[in-house]
Amino acid sequence: MTDASALIERYGHFVNPGLARALRFMGMEAVEKTGHGAVLVTEDGDEYLDCAGGYGVFVQGYQHPRIVAKAHAQLDTMALSSHVLLNRPMIDLAEELARLTPGDLQYSFFCNSGTEAVEAALKFARIQTGRSRIIATEGAFHGKSMGALSVSGREIYQKPFSPLVPDIVHVAYGDAQQIAEVIDDRTAAVIVEPIQGEGGVVIPPDDYLPRIRELCDTYGALWIADEVQTGIGRTGRMFAVEHAGVIPDFLCLAKALGGGVVPIGAVVARAEAWTFFDSAPLIHTSTFGGNPLACAIAQEALRVTAEERLPERAANLGSYFLQSLADLQRQFPEVITAVRGRGLMIGVEVPGAGVGGAIISELFSRHVLAVYTLNNEKVIRLIPPLVITPAEIDQVLVAFRESLGVIRPMVNDLLEG
Repeated sequence: MTDASALIERYGHFVNPGLARALRFMGMEAVEKTGHGAVLVTEDGDEYLDCAGGYGVFVQGYQHPRIVAKAHAQLDTMALSSHVLLNRPMIDLAEELARLTPGDLQYSFFCNSGTEAVEAALKFARIQTGRSRIIATEGAFHGKSMGALSVSGREIYQKPFSPLVPDIVHVAYGDAQQIAEVIDDRTAAVIVEPIQGEGGVVIPPDDYLPRIRELCDTYGALWIADEVQTGIGRTGRMFAVEHAGVIPDFLCLAKALGGGVVPIGAVVARAEAWTFFDSAPLIHTSTFGGNPLACAIAQEALRVTAEERLPERAANLGSYFLQSLADLQRQFPEVITAVRGRGLMIGVEVPGAGVGGAIISELFSRHVLAVYTLNNEKVIRLIPPLVITPAEIDQVLVAFRESLGVIRPMVNDLLEG
């Protein structure tokens, strides 16, 4: 038994037996050790081009030297906060987010993950408006804690935990008219991803987000933009809402905010959506949220993203990647049914989940990492670090072409299976 096989055995015994079986079935027996740029390195010294990107975490790449250096420097001073005295890195980060985020977003609450950011935003919307109803979308993914799960949009994750948080209304994603038909003066908030990630990299019509902004303003509801996956340069702008030129009341961030080094989440808000803190300053808190280590690293991650022009890089490389994948779709129409995306957030749709799993396995055998989207297993998600090079994208494309050639004769059998 190899070291990797033995580790999977232990993983199955002590962590997650179902996932251990899936890893064995797909032949994905390798143990990560380190990484650099867009490359993940295993304990055996094998290198993999990572197009899974830690589900969106590694925007600035693995072990970016500036971010790692900032982490070491902050560890030498103070990692966690006393929560009694002032925390300079947290205040610095909040000011930086107020500067970088669009429009009049000003205040920040810090936590440890995307789902915590969503939980906070849902609570903030309810206390600020004095209302309870939340409008969410089908196919959405906002996290797996109870509130975040309640506004997510796939029954397979929700049903085992029913009953969920009440007064949630789900409508089709991308259809503002459906929101118009259910929003009223009982609505606290509308929560929407600017691009649905786990729903299959779904890009809404151009007027969708502006129409949501208009409807929320009309009825006194608040708009929560979940940018946990799209934020920090992923789509070709620093924040995906910038493509539509609109400003949410709450902007949820996480993943790439931690620079690929630490977990951190944030809710950034407009001043008029933050007045509840005036009378109840401790109404929502987090012991580890806003710790000096995470905040110092996050500020450096934002600087790296801006100074290395990573959003522009995502836009340019994403255009090339999308066009090249569209060429593969024309060559293998029976294997790829659609290619879509924005920046370096790309979805490749196939006829069935079995086909997608087979392609992911073939890519792995060619040292490329990819994953499917959680709410649509027919879509292979490609969200590499934004520091990926053109030459590395070409390597991914070669691996894709070879994998599609292997899978093409098997498509019907995979669909029947």
